[in-house]
Amino acid sequence: MHELNDILATIDGYIGGANWFVYFLLGTGLFFTLYLRFPQIRFFSHALKIVWGKYDRHTDAGDTTHFQALATALSGTVGTGNIAGVAFAIHLGGPAALFWMLMTAFMGMTTKFVEVTLSHKYREVDTKGQIAGGPMYYMKNAFKGTKLETAFKWIAVIFSIATVLSSFGTGSLPQVNSIANSMYASFGLDKMTTGAFLALILGFVIIGGIKRIAKVTEKLVPFMAAFYFLGALLVIIYNAQNIIPAIASIVSDLFTGTAALGGFLGATVSFAFNRGVNRGLFSNEAGQGSAPIAHAAAKAHEPVSEGMVAILEPFIDTIIICMLTGLVILSSGVWNEKYSNDFQDADIVVLNTKYDEKNPDDQKKLGDYIKGEETLPVFTGELRIDNGSIPDNVTMLHARSVAEDVVVSRGTTPFSGTLRFKDGKFVRSDSDIKINGRSLLHSAPLTTEAFKKSFLGDYGQYIVSIGLLLFAFSTAISWSYYGDRAMTFLFGARSVIYYHIIYVIGFFLASFTDTTIIWTLSGITIALMTIPNLVGIIILHKEMKSTVKDYWKMFRSEYPDERASND
Repeated sequence: MHELNDILATIDGYIGGANWFVYFLLGTGLFFTLYLRFPQIRFFSHALKIVWGKYDRHTDAGDTTHFQALATALSGTVGTGNIAGVAFAIHLGGPAALFWMLMTAFMGMTTKFVEVTLSHKYREVDTKGQIAGGPMYYMKNAFKGTKLETAFKWIAVIFSIATVLSSFGTGSLPQVNSIANSMYASFGLDKMTTGAFLALILGFVIIGGIKRIAKVTEKLVPFMAAFYFLGALLVIIYNAQNIIPAIASIVSDLFTGTAALGGFLGATVSFAFNRGVNRGLFSNEAGQGSAPIAHAAAKAHEPVSEGMVAILEPFIDTIIICMLTGLVILSSGVWNEKYSNDFQDADIVVLNTKYDEKNPDDQKKLGDYIKGEETLPVFTGELRIDNGSIPDNVTMLHARSVAEDVVVSRGTTPFSGTLRFKDGKFVRSDSDIKINGRSLLHSAPLTTEAFKKSFLGDYGQYIVSIGLLLFAFSTAISWSYYGDRAMTFLFGARSVIYYHIIYVIGFFLASFTDTTIIWTLSGITIALMTIPNLVGIIILHKEMKSTVKDYWKMFRSEYPDERASND
């Protein structure tokens, strides 16, 4: 597992985890924000009117309403990124990472407006009579008759393959993994049992296609958002005295990085920026090209109105829901505290020297090591374990913190024997070995601890468990549709049934797979979709602007008494 995770992490480091990808993503959003004169602000109120059906026509072609398309797209974005992803970003980059998640969302509102408009403009009808759309269709159709036609046909193929992969790396694997972990932690439910039960429900829903998916999501999304919102408010109000310090830390750490605090050993400015943008994209998917696939099915007589509906997605998903999660984690103070937990193999590193984090010199060395600014000697060889205890001459790190009260066991019995490590990483040879101790938490377990710091006490964890179940499962539903539209583009409508079978099987298997590897895989698949999509919409920037102008001309002629939002 370690070797596989290292390979995936290396690949991710060159694409989704690299600074150039972050700049490319934010730069595209900034370019269109300025080029189209802040459409996320000017068109916001108009978008709300469209969602409620004010300008609908009975003759509009499509399979879903504007609201259903928004709900389906939101169900695809409101998932583990809002609960586990925010916690992971803060765990890696400190409070400042939350700021960059919000900035990614603000720029992403424009990016979604552009990608959804262009994708809706070039949608098609498949052999089964269903609407098929998404970036692969504008890549295929927008460049016909130009020198770029052949190139973008191949780019469309690459995007579609990446979409199928991302449906597993984003929509299926991390979602059910987080659900299973949360259900196990809160209710003691076996992960495999949780995966099997949800896989059966998933199969039933997705077989019905976009119309059944839309009917499920339009009811599920509002309920789950309200449920989570109320639960988060209980935590924030309970810790009201910490709200201002929490917000202050988000801003102050932007320029200095986050210093060592409690069990948190620090984070650099650049790492907070990189992880905040990366997790922000994972949460709202702006620029990834996924949401346009759902919006393509919406009933509309022109594309811009649906693009405006998409403006609302990053606002709801990240600026509201992710900000709530971030304030819950920061105001509760759990992000820099250590808790007893079962260690995941991929998060363990053993150093060949004993360090004391309470010693300022050792703390600085450990902090610099965690931030990648210093190299420390790691342990390779057989580590002797005596009655569950590790030797005093090494330091075990888990989840970027010094592990305390470490106990190694086989089943329920303290373990005596040797554990093999290579370059500091645990090389597992016995599946029954369990390592437990106190360390920082990340992902869903961190958010779970935060929700316990409220009026509900330990019962607060059930808000996360139920919220994660609803959020993540709805994401898996939507991503199955994204993947089947990509399969339709690549191999035709008949291939969809085979894709659905593999998708459901993968969903089940991921319920008991290492979380860290899944997060790393998702970063790669996100980048493989995002890069070709961003290249395409940038090239079509002039067409986008003219399409918006045509929309407002049409709008003025049909609704002369209403003030146009571009005035």
